[in-house]
Amino acid sequence: MGACRAVACEGGLDVGCLRQMAQAPQDLRAFHHSLFRWYRRHGRDLPWRRTGDPYAILVSEFMLQQTQVATVIPYYHDWLRRFPDFHSLARASENEVLRAWQGLGYYARARNLHATAKTVVGRLGGNFPRDIEQMRQLPGIGKYSAHAVASFAFDQPVPIVEANTARVLARLFNLRVSIDSNAGRKTLWQRGASLLPKADAATFNSAFLDLGALVCVARKPRCDICAVKAFCRAKNPAALPVRKSRHETKQLIEIHALIVSQGGILLEQSRNRWRGMWILPRLEHDQSKQRCFQRRAVHESVFPFTHHRVTLSVYRRPAPKRITPGQQWFKSIEEVAMPSPHRRAIDAVLDAGFSVQHEQQKDPGNGSYNRDRNAKPRIIPKANFKMFPRGFHDDHIRDRTDDCKIAGESRRQGQHFPH
Repeated sequence: MGACRAVACEGGLDVGCLRQMAQAPQDLRAFHHSLFRWYRRHGRDLPWRRTGDPYAILVSEFMLQQTQVATVIPYYHDWLRRFPDFHSLARASENEVLRAWQGLGYYARARNLHATAKTVVGRLGGNFPRDIEQMRQLPGIGKYSAHAVASFAFDQPVPIVEANTARVLARLFNLRVSIDSNAGRKTLWQRGASLLPKADAATFNSAFLDLGALVCVARKPRCDICAVKAFCRAKNPAALPVRKSRHETKQLIEIHALIVSQGGILLEQSRNRWRGMWILPRLEHDQSKQRCFQRRAVHESVFPFTHHRVTLSVYRRPAPKRITPGQQWFKSIEEVAMPSPHRRAIDAVLDAGFSVQHEQQKDPGNGSYNRDRNAKPRIIPKANFKMFPRGFHDDHIRDRTDDCKIAGESRRQGQHFPH
């Protein structure tokens, strides 16, 4: 394998190596041996790798979409304590589900998982299907998720392609076509299938995922310690994979009101981005110039959301005589499903008792960024918050993470290897 000759073709795929690997079982065996030996020593011990329960594995797969492993782990444990199986999740209300998911972002995942549980219980007798095509008929389950559950829960010999494995495959086979094109995606799945061993595909998939997450990383691949570097055909691994140009990030400004009265806070139910969750009441942009607002926002923060960078500005406002449909007073928000940027805004303003703004600047390396990678709030001792009842702040709960995370690592370790 290491001595195979590269043959160029349309799209830049190393056809000579592909054919040689397919026709030389001894090279494929050597590849598996090198990968498995590395995995025994360095594979990650992740909680969803200690079970064959399709429900628990499905929960992990939904959570790991667009979210890093380190962020997912505490949510995974909390979720299974609250909803240990399909039946308990199916019985839960949407508010309970969204509240448990709060902080992971991309809340459509939680709604889809909830809908899948209802379908499994209501139509399938509580039994999750083994057939991949049947899995893909369930809400929110695409090709990757179906293959992941089939492999890790049912040990079916199927490949899995996501961010980490796509990167490894593109470098291993020197794939020069865009991996997010139709041709590129098709090739990735074909190449992934060509590498599967005849037995224990689940362990192979876990090892392949960890290789991408720990060694064959995005910007600076650690080729010097790669266990399968003898099989890699990439001349410049850091330049791969090839992708289409990214979407331009759009800047948005969203203005909301902080209204606290008689020990309660006024919220409204979102109908758009955070459908079903409770947010601070929206304000039109021109309303922020009215006299009833102070000159500066009491809170400003910036958060990412699917090709957008959103500035959240919050202004104090007195309680209205009448609330509009969709609005509601809350004495406590601890059990209320609320997007993290809005909950953080409430926490920052009511807990500090000051006007809070975020300064967006480069990290100077002195710890001025918080663990969510947002700029830490700058406290401005200006506003008088006597109008806000301090009893309300005792009821709120802090959140841990951003509403948006970047896709990365994954998944499950085979049961045949020690942890």
